[in-house]
Amino acid sequence: MRPSHKLHLISAIAAELQQRYSFNDIDAYLQECGIETPHQFGDSKAAYVKHTLYGIDNSVVTRIIEDLEINVAGLNLPTPPPKNWIDSRTFRLFISHLALEKDKATRLRGTLAPYHISALVAHQDIYPTAQWQVEIERALSTMEAFLAIHTKGFSASMWAQQEVGFAVARRVKIISLKMGEDPTGFISKHQALSRLNRTAEEIAKEVNTILLSDELTSRRSTI
Repeated sequence: MRPSHKLHLISAIAAELQQRYSFNDIDAYLQECGIETPHQFGDSKAAYVKHTLYGIDNSVVTRIIEDLEINVAGLNLPTPPPKNWIDSRTFRLFISHLALEKDKATRLRGTLAPYHISALVAHQDIYPTAQWQVEIERALSTMEAFLAIHTKGFSASMWAQQEVGFAVARRVKIISLKMGEDPTGFISKHQALSRLNRTAEEIAKEVNTILLSDELTSRRSTI
């Protein structure tokens, strides 16, 4: 999270708590969030909240924003990442796949990890308590690259095609992995990787090489 964005979020939290609670209730709320409070209230509830939250971990700030249901979009701030990617310094790769093929996607995710690539597989990685669609939208909004596993039926999946459209609209790096079906539509122009007889480890190595060599992703890929 960029420092400027964090300060905007803290200001939004301060304004919300100032409107909702008394000083004592603000203290109690922050303590429930695991935050040690100074108890020296001063004249402004908002200023007190800001002073208390400066230096707090990004994940705590994000959790408070979610708990208070503050409209981040209304603040013109970037969409927060899904829970899997909060404070992650690894490269963010969204893997689009059919639900029936989640095992293939999960296997590939594991082989990408040694390259410091955090691949999100929706059917495995979304927290049970998180709202499914919200987390998917956050992942698509904060991903740094997009990988589509083109198994048979992928082009007919409404959800898969919406994910593809999201990636095209955001102009992120798109990698197509052909596993029984050719890419269609807007991403058909991208040369697809063929599974052939290669192992997941071999495919992961090639994916990493592609990310390292592409100008859209080379600065964030580290190995």
